[in-house]
Amino acid sequence: MDYKAIIKDIKNKQFKPVYALHGEEPFYIDAICDAILENCLEEHERDFNQSVFYGRDTDPLALISEAKGFPMMSERRLVVLKEAQDMKDIYALESYCAQPNPSTVLVICHKYKALDGKRKMVKELAANAVLFKSEKVKEYQLNDWISNYVKGIGFDITSKAASLLGEFLGNDLSRIVNELEKLSIILEKGTRISDIHIEENIGISKDYNNFELTNAISIRDTLKVFQIAHYFERNPKDHSIIAIISNLFGFYSNLMRIHFLPNKNPDAVASALRVHPFAAKQLMQSANIYSPKILANNVAILHEYDLKAKGIGNSSFSDGELMREMLFKLMN
Repeated sequence: MDYKAIIKDIKNKQFKPVYALHGEEPFYIDAICDAILENCLEEHERDFNQSVFYGRDTDPLALISEAKGFPMMSERRLVVLKEAQDMKDIYALESYCAQPNPSTVLVICHKYKALDGKRKMVKELAANAVLFKSEKVKEYQLNDWISNYVKGIGFDITSKAASLLGEFLGNDLSRIVNELEKLSIILEKGTRISDIHIEENIGISKDYNNFELTNAISIRDTLKVFQIAHYFERNPKDHSIIAIISNLFGFYSNLMRIHFLPNKNPDAVASALRVHPFAAKQLMQSANIYSPKILANNVAILHEYDLKAKGIGNSSFSDGELMREMLFKLMN
């Protein structure tokens, strides 16, 4: 069962006796749990029928005892276990999960890692409950995720603005949503969010970021490359050399793949690289500038400076100095 379907059922007051929410991405787990807390009970029912536990401070026996209780002047009880990954012997809930109390809604929030699918409890949950695994959004899917989320809250967003958010915040969905919610308060409904909105309201530079650095390298704009490098060196906390190397490695790897793809049609390239067709066309133009031999040499340079940035073969140069030296070699 996917996230949207679960939320829809919750809002329609269609509840299951157990919700086991687990996995690396906390955003979906929090969203489902919050929806249950908001919709399961009326406000006047919560004092006697809602209990919230934390894994570190409780044990399976106490939780089971609470879940087996009966509601008072309400159709159901709600028992929530937050930070379930910190509970000792979480799998001791197996007996309850096999025969849950039908008048209780038990929510298990197991963040940052998945439950062990080989355990009998997880198999019982799959048969008798909502078992939802919250997966991290892959980097190549992040821009589409941001665009879809923005449309879902009544706005639009440019591809550059989505890329800036993804680059600056990574695939931390909670942080991304938090920043977008701030924008939704400031901007009029239906606004197309641009890189200028991002720069003015979130503090991410639209001109000096990894996205623009890669663009400048892609067309061999040496002046722009070193303007950005100078900005990065003055703002080292927001622009680590390791992140720069990672982005450039992905860029060069895509160009190398293009050289050896049997079908160079833009749609085929977009599908193979899992990028937007517009981005595929830009990459194809860059592939015409960078031969496989140059790309192999540049990847070797990245490897060399990745090691130096981690202290191997480097005892005195700062990250800023390493970055400028690396970019000089890449551009020459």
